[in-house]
This record gives sequence, structure tokens and C-alpha cells, in this order.
Amino acid sequence: MTPSRRDVLAAALATGAPHTGTTAGAPAGPRTGTTPEPHPTSPTSPTPTRTGFDRLAADGYTPLAGQSIGIVTNPTGVTQDVRHIVDVLHADPRVRLTAVFGPEHGFRGTAQAGGSEGRYDDPATGLPVYDTYTKSGQPLADIFTASAVDTVVFDIQDVGARFYTYIWTLYDCMEAAALAGKRFVVLDRPNPVTGRAAYGPVLDPAFATFVGRRPIAQAHGMTAAELARLFNAEFLGGKVRLTTVGMTGWRRTDFYDRTALPWVPPSPNMPTPDTALVYSGTCLFEGTNLSEGRGTTRPFELLGAEGIDGRWAAALGRLALPGVRFREAYFAPTFSKFAGRTIGGVQLHVHERELYDPVRTGIALLVTAKQAWSGFAWRSDHWIDKLTGSTLVRTMIDAGATTDEVVAAWQPGLEAFRTVRRKYLMYG
Repeated sequence: MTPSRRDVLAAALATGAPHTGTTAGAPAGPRTGTTPEPHPTSPTSPTPTRTGFDRLAADGYTPLAGQSIGIVTNPTGVTQDVRHIVDVLHADPRVRLTAVFGPEHGFRGTAQAGGSEGRYDDPATGLPVYDTYTKSGQPLADIFTASAVDTVVFDIQDVGARFYTYIWTLYDCMEAAALAGKRFVVLDRPNPVTGRAAYGPVLDPAFATFVGRRPIAQAHGMTAAELARLFNAEFLGGKVRLTTVGMTGWRRTDFYDRTALPWVPPSPNMPTPDTALVYSGTCLFEGTNLSEGRGTTRPFELLGAEGIDGRWAAALGRLALPGVRFREAYFAPTFSKFAGRTIGGVQLHVHERELYDPVRTGIALLVTAKQAWSGFAWRSDHWIDKLTGSTLVRTMIDAGATTDEVVAAWQPGLEAFRTVRRKYLMYG
């Protein structure tokens, strides 16, 4: 029997082969499961992973031949030997790299949260660097047009959380590329916390911001290339001339330390893969008056405030949450909330990461913090609603709901997202 085009695409995606087109191919294989999604056991030995850029370079940059190229990237866009891909491409006569586009924190990564580097010429290459941060739609399309590139390439390490802004830079740049008539190429990198499952509430479109443009789960369990395929098909009407260059050697069960890839902090407060592991849950504390650990050496693993004592850690310990323990901790942030003051709280210690649910743990932390500390308060701008994607979490916790009750309330939306998500998965 002659295989169909769909069968060929499915086989190619299962091996991480490049996928070209504006519509999604078949998933790597059948995906089943109800709440929660299955947790396959990760292998114990590292599996060398070749990123999308590695595979593009090995192919002699053929997909970019004869085109003027602009690239959206940041310090995470590195090769196996930690050379920046902009420097590599600029030095290679087979590629005509003419522009760089910087996201939040900037192309070279010098800006803190909520900042960028602006427009400048890169001292190392002389290339013009355009600032994409906070830009979208036609204004961003105008930047692509002014740069005179034919193709926009995206290569940034994500961390797997809906409110991490690089995936919305991806979305905005895809939309702008379509408006400007530019081709768009995504070079894939691993989801550092695995692609095993999606967790958490799905965004209500009424709460769309740059920390959540479209209705996906709080922990999406996808790679950048998979998200690009989903964005194009589900939200952008297939209008993007999209090419995705997949990885080889990466499995959905792989945490970052299984890839043998170098870790470069994607942002100043994401120093290690351990940070990424907890981030999709503990970043919710940005929506409260507690410190989320910014200004410490363990951001998003240390949480606390003045007036909190050991009762919070004790309450969390009684919950026996899977895969994680909580230590009573005292620390003094050097900047951000409570800068220069010693505060009390907890440190998360994830000891069985295959069992750990970061979003459920984040809700348990919020519920117990409110119970254990009389000073607990949400940020006055209700930023928590933007992070969680609706009023559900805030209002349920205020009404005295338990962790299990809050988690149960978002399951219908999560199951619907999981069904959509399966169509765009590229790896087994």
C-alpha cells in the first residue's frame, strides 16, 4: 500500500525532520489519556540532542539559501560549543544575515524583567539590532519591512510556561511576518521541563496580555516549533509561511539535563533548569505581596515575606504533595520585593521531578500562604488574573476553596486544550 502524504509527514515529524508548510502534520503517534496525562519515566543517561540550528547547519543552511535573513534570538541561541548563532551565521558566506531582532531582556540579554535593549548596531557583527519588545501587529510588521529581510528566523530557549514572554514574541513575530509578507522559520529547542503533559488553567481570551495572548494551558508541555504549528493553524488562520526545523535525540520525557546541551539563562531570573521546573507554578507569587525570590540566588524556589514563620512550611508538609518538599527558609532579597530585608518563607526542593505537578503545587502554596499568614494579599491590579488567565483562581481561593477544588475547576478547559495540543506534537 502506498503511504499517503499524511503518513510520510507523521514519520518525518516522529524523527524530528524539518516540517515545512502552513498547516500542521499528524502527531508522532497516538496520544491518549485523561486527567492527569501519563508520566513516562525519564531515561537515566543523557541523550545528545541536536537542536534545530544544529540540523540547519548540518544541512548547509539550504532552507535559507538565496534569502536575506533576520533572526529573533537572545543569549540562549547558542551552538553545542556555546558560540552564539548570530556570530556563526554572520561569519558563514553561505548565509546572508542582515538583521537581528531582540525580545524582552534584549538580544545580548542585558535588561532585567520588563526591559529591552532598544535599537542599536551590534558591536560584534555590526548588524542592526531591532527591538521587538512590546511591539506587535502592523508596527512590528513595519519593522520587518524596514529591515528588508526575506525570511525571519526564530531561535530562543523557552521554559514551558504560558506567561514566559518569549512564546508571545514568537506569536507576535509570526503574525507580523504574515502581515509583511515574510517567510518564517522556527529552529526548535527542548522544553526544559519535558513535554510530557499540559497542566493548569487555560487562558480566557478576555484576559489576554503579553503574558498570555491566546488560550493555552499555564504549563503547555510543548516546544517552540510545536507551539508555532499550533499558533498558525488554530489562531493565525494558516496565513504564516511557516517552516519548522525539528530536533533529533529529544524525547518528550527528557528533562534538560538529559539533552547534553549547555544551559544559558533565558532571562536574568532563570539561572538554572531547576528554576524552570518550578516557574510555571511559583511565578504566580508575582501576583501577590510575597517575594517570588527575585534578588536571591534561587528565584522562584524561595518564597516569603516579613511576618511569615515556620507555620507555612509545616502546613505544606502536611499536604504531602507529590515530588516536592518544603523547607522553612529565611532570606534577604538584594532587589525587588523586600530588598535588603530579611524575610521568612519556604524553599521548594523537588526530589521526584517525574511526579511533580508545578501548577497544582503553585496553587497549594497560595492556599496555604493565605491560611498561614494574616498579611497575605493579592496585588492591587489583580495581576494574578493575568497570570492564571481568569478570575477563577483568585476568587476561589478568596472563597476558601481547597487546592483540589481549584484544580478540579479548570479540568474541562485543560482537557479540551490537551486534545488540540496532541495534533501538533512533533516528538515521541
